[in-house]
Amino acid sequence: MLKRISSYFLLIYFLVSCSSKTTSYIQNAGEIFHTTYHITYCSAEDCQPAIDSCLQMVDASLSMFNPYSTISRINAAGTEPVDISSDTLACFLISKARKISAFTDGAFDITVAPLVNLWGFGLKKSADVTPEQVDSIREFIGYQKFSFDGRFVTKGDARMKLDASAIAKGYACDVVAGLLESLGCKNYLVEIGGEICMKGMNAKGEPWKVGVDKPVSDLLASDRQLQATIQLTDKGMATSGNYRNFYTKDGRRIAHTIDPHTGYPVEHSLLSATVLATDCMTADALATSFMVMGLEEAKELCSKLTDVLCYFIYCDEKGDFQTWCSPSLSTYLRQL
Repeated sequence: MLKRISSYFLLIYFLVSCSSKTTSYIQNAGEIFHTTYHITYCSAEDCQPAIDSCLQMVDASLSMFNPYSTISRINAAGTEPVDISSDTLACFLISKARKISAFTDGAFDITVAPLVNLWGFGLKKSADVTPEQVDSIREFIGYQKFSFDGRFVTKGDARMKLDASAIAKGYACDVVAGLLESLGCKNYLVEIGGEICMKGMNAKGEPWKVGVDKPVSDLLASDRQLQATIQLTDKGMATSGNYRNFYTKDGRRIAHTIDPHTGYPVEHSLLSATVLATDCMTADALATSFMVMGLEEAKELCSKLTDVLCYFIYCDEKGDFQTWCSPSLSTYLRQL
């Protein structure tokens, strides 16, 4: 009997010790991709060195601002095939991007970089944009104008440039989430530049609660206000909007979301698109797609997609904020 009691207390001690380790939540923060990251996870050890290495790997693959990245190598090439088979991150992202481009009818398009640059939101500063410039660039814009066979990327025009910025942060969240899971973490929230991947529970044992910003004009993000909170888990989440990344020229607001079909910044009532999906890469790309489409087309597509939840903020005819969300999201959404 005494032996059994001793074994029992030994088991309790073991369980308590393990429990104390698994309930230790760690927070890491830093900078990557010209933005910040904040990661909270339950672990016995600080994973920041591994996280930073992981993010540097993504940067070396997908950053347009890294002259040695795979994306930059593709962009610098002419029309000759570029072998990217050694870069599994780039291979997966480009394959996924092409699929999303197809089912959004080109609202999402990673060949939009030259137009983004023309309007002053990429690697170059803006100048006076003329219809002739837009038309000349539109000649080589379009995801159908480059091919990828799983190994070689071949551009139909040497002037084509790939821009992963509307999908790379979401993908980076997924990659870091995969790293944390490989290290045994079952509860985490990964946030990179506003895109989020969350799983399990927070330190209170509740689903993760995240905020959706009110779409107020605030270029420096110094006056952030919340429009709503969403309490959910096991999802990727991304928000796209034109209320911060814009500039004013001749009294007209120039938004950073460029419609690949027209070549011009979008002008419609949709101010913010928040998307929740099974992975953050998909959420990221769809949020951009919906901002290109506008409210009614976005609502229609969202309603057709399984495993996708949407929350849209738009401006009505009186200039007031209005919202729309997927019916199944309303249970997890709290308007502020």
